[in-house]
Amino acid sequence: MTLIKSISGIRGIIGGVPGFNLTPADVVKFSAAYGTWLKGQSGSDTPSVVIGRDARVSGQMIDQLVTGTLIGLGFDIVHLGLSSTPAVEMAVTRNRANGGIIITASHNPVEWNALKLLNQEGEFVSASDGEEILSIAESERFTFADVKSIGNITFQDDADQYHIDQIIQLEHINIERIKQVNFFVAVDGINSVGGLVVPKLLKQLGVERIFELNCTPDGNFNHNPEPIPENLTDVSSFVVEKQADIGIVVDPDVDRLAIICEDGSMFGEEYTLVAVADYVLKKTPGNTVSNLSSTQALKDITSKYGKDYHASAVGEVNIVEKMKETKAVIGGEGNGGVIFPELHYGRDALVAIALFLSHLAESGITCSELRKRYPHYHMIKNKVELKDGTDFAEILNQIKMEYKNDNMNEEDGLRIDGKEGWIHLRKSNTEPLIRIIAESNTRSVAEKYISRITSIIQSSG
Repeated sequence: MTLIKSISGIRGIIGGVPGFNLTPADVVKFSAAYGTWLKGQSGSDTPSVVIGRDARVSGQMIDQLVTGTLIGLGFDIVHLGLSSTPAVEMAVTRNRANGGIIITASHNPVEWNALKLLNQEGEFVSASDGEEILSIAESERFTFADVKSIGNITFQDDADQYHIDQIIQLEHINIERIKQVNFFVAVDGINSVGGLVVPKLLKQLGVERIFELNCTPDGNFNHNPEPIPENLTDVSSFVVEKQADIGIVVDPDVDRLAIICEDGSMFGEEYTLVAVADYVLKKTPGNTVSNLSSTQALKDITSKYGKDYHASAVGEVNIVEKMKETKAVIGGEGNGGVIFPELHYGRDALVAIALFLSHLAESGITCSELRKRYPHYHMIKNKVELKDGTDFAEILNQIKMEYKNDNMNEEDGLRIDGKEGWIHLRKSNTEPLIRIIAESNTRSVAEKYISRITSIIQSSG
């Protein structure tokens, strides 16, 4: 498994050979590269970095390596310990730090870990900045501090509480109505940070009836941590068995939200953003943004309020850039990642929970009934593993010939818009594979798109 370096971070499977998997040597090298880049950006004699991590079993080891390396470069560290990704992002600006590192592999299985790199705004570094960091790592252009200039560590244990407090104060959060409805909520925290912070948020929102599943933050994921339907059968059964009003599932670093309806059905990861956007636009009409792989439903909802929808390339940094450019009031990804700029520019499952529960409470209907209010598109997601030496450009050329009469967008991989639906394929930023997503009003059409594209890729491999 090749070590993956992208704008999404530096990611790999723990152990093995340096440069091939994510080993201690790689962690030190890339931490030093990031620190060297950040010192050049900050111009400060005493730069500072915020560090937080999810509950993965490898997290403490990676944490110590990152912290030691940055102290050795002369950085002062604001250490949050176990903390969600959005809390780390907000802690960067709260502490006026020069940057931040989140130690998490997000939705990847337990054997993975990663470094997510933040700038002084608490946002992911840009593609160009990421390339510079990778160049520094490749050349190992590091200069470490002498013994009189090594950094210090300050421990800060209230970052998640600060994050929650800021959510509670948002104008759109209707705590009074949530209390009146008296929701019974089932929570799957995947035995990571979500097991700590989601119940805490719910209690501050006035939710008193909470059923906690997998909420011990020991990093022992008892199912695949990506919050997609096939991994959520247990919590779905618990929602029905316990007669809960809603099920809430987050990924290990709490930047993605999946909703389960009271009947055990999936609200749909694509529709987390759609529902939250509907609620926000009703209060504050404005533009919206999602990526090229996200559902058409967000465009439909935005049009209902007379505002403009914009699509960006895949990747949080690209969405944020497009949101700022278009002054969007809400945006995110169709994987349950909601970005609400009134709080901060980052995917945030906790603010999504608060907005969704406010929406559901004000609607006066069940979760499954709320889902029926939105367009019903059929989206199919597939992925094809890339063999060594596969020519992605040649694959795109073959597919473009196949669909030459349709509209094409090559901003990020290839998106094809036909009369009956659309399909988007792109190389993953985090895994050695091609992701294929198709959507149509009719499932058979989406399946046909997926089948044909998959066949072309496999015959080229």
